Order: sequence, then C-alpha cells, then structure tokens
Amino acid sequence: MGIPGLEDLHIWISIPFCSMYIVALMGNILILFIIKTETVLHEPMFYFLSMLAITDLILSTSTLPKMLGVFWFNYHEISFHACLTQMFFIHAFSGVESGLLVAMALDRYVAICNPLRHSSILTNSVVAQVGMVALLRGLVLMIPHPFLVRRWPYCQSTAVPHTYCEHMAVVKLACADISINSLYSLAVIILIVGTDVTCISLSYVQILRTVFNLPSNDTRLKTLSTCGSHVCVILTFYIPALFSFLTHRFSKHIPRHTHILLANMYLLVPPRLNPIIYGVRTRQIRECVLQLFMTKIS
Repeated sequence: MGIPGLEDLHIWISIPFCSMYIVALMGNILILFIIKTETVLHEPMFYFLSMLAITDLILSTSTLPKMLGVFWFNYHEISFHACLTQMFFIHAFSGVESGLLVAMALDRYVAICNPLRHSSILTNSVVAQVGMVALLRGLVLMIPHPFLVRRWPYCQSTAVPHTYCEHMAVVKLACADISINSLYSLAVIILIVGTDVTCISLSYVQILRTVFNLPSNDTRLKTLSTCGSHVCVILTFYIPALFSFLTHRFSKHIPRHTHILLANMYLLVPPRLNPIIYGVRTRQIRECVLQLFMTKIS
C-alpha cells in the first residue's frame, strides 16, 4: 500500500527515497572498488567494511525498487512467495549488519588494546570466519520467519499497510493467533541487539581504558579518531532501528505513517551514510578516492 494516509504525497516522498538509493548504490560500490583495487587497504578493518557495503547493497536493493514501483507506477501487487523472500532478506541482513558492527568493534579493540598482535590475531582466515559467523547467524535466526508466516490462513485483507513486506505488518493480516510470531520476533531482536550492543559496549570500555592510559593528549585523540567512523556507523544503524522497533510495539498513539517512515529510515539511512562516513573520516579511503579522481581528471 505504500504509506497509508500519505498516498497523495507518494511522488514527492519518492524523490528523497530515490536519491538515498542512488547515493547508497554509488557510495557502496565505490567503497568496494577502492578496497579491491588498493592493496594498502587489504586489512581486517577494510575487509569488514567491504562486507558491510555488500550487506547495505542487499538491504537497500531488497526494498527500494519495489517501493519506487509503488510510488511511481502504482504497482501494488507482489506474489506471496516474493513477499516472504523480501521479508527474509530484510530481516536476515539487518541481523548480518549488526553482527558485522560487532566484528568491526573487535577489530578496533585488538588494534588499540593489543596492537603488536593485531596481524597475528586477525588473520585473513579469522576475518573470513568472523564474517561467515555473522552471515550464518543472521540467516539461521531469520529462517523460521517466512515459514511461520506461511503456515497461517489469510482469509480477509491481503493489502499490506506498508512500503515493503515487514514481518509484523504481514502477519497481522492472518486469521489466526499470531502470538508465536510476535514472541519469536521479539526474542530474536532481543538476542541479536542485546548480545551485539553488549559486545560493542564491552569492547569500547576496554578501548577507552587503554586510551586514557596513553601518555599524551595528542596520542589519545589520534587513537580515538580511528574509532570515530565506527561509532558513527553504530549510531546510524541502532538508533533508527531501536526507535522504529519501540514505537511500533509499545506506542499506540503514533500515526501509522510515522511508524512506516521510521521503518524506512532504518533501512535507507545506514546504507547511504556508511560509505560517506568512512569516505570522509577514514584517511586511507579518502586519499585513495582523491587519487582515483585526480587520475581520472589528468
């Protein structure tokens, strides 16, 4: 249905949405190209960043093309199996992105708290294994979602009041007791977010403890600046996601279109901002991008 209550504004809403999608595509593809071609960036932090860029591309591409079809061409139909597939990709790769943020926090922890052993601890095989664990965890925990949704009868409305097949928006259309879906979804969110935020927090407690034991203010600031990009990415992912989750489940007074817009921001904003944040704040990427464009100009 797009955004119920704002149908007359769909064309105008599509402009910033499409702009964010284009920026997300171009930015993340550029990040992947730079990391692949520049050997100086073949380090654990940039390997994790490339995994994050791929995840962002999957998240934005699984939602935006269909959403723009609704906004531009009033193409509201989607098959049931395509809806379940979209639901799985959205929720699974949101979990993968959360896991990758933990992996990047681990990289910063080892780099700052145990720098002499960084290369021996985070070898290429370890980085690949950590990335695989993040991927498998997201996929395995979200596999039950489409199967649980598929088992219910849908005997009334089949119009999803959302811009994409969000789990609770679809399952609320079922003519059955959906408490098992609600409880499982809540348990998975608490497990993923609770575990990941705890691990990230513990990593940064150790990082801050190490930084404040450094001898000079300049060294402290330089060391903290290496974590700045990661902290910004964490905030752009978790704040919209948690705000959307809390308002969706616990606030009955917020209009439906506000819920939907928040749910879209949590999927659209991080893929757009992540390459910009790392491109601006990470010296190695910034220098490689400038070198690439200077070479093109000359």
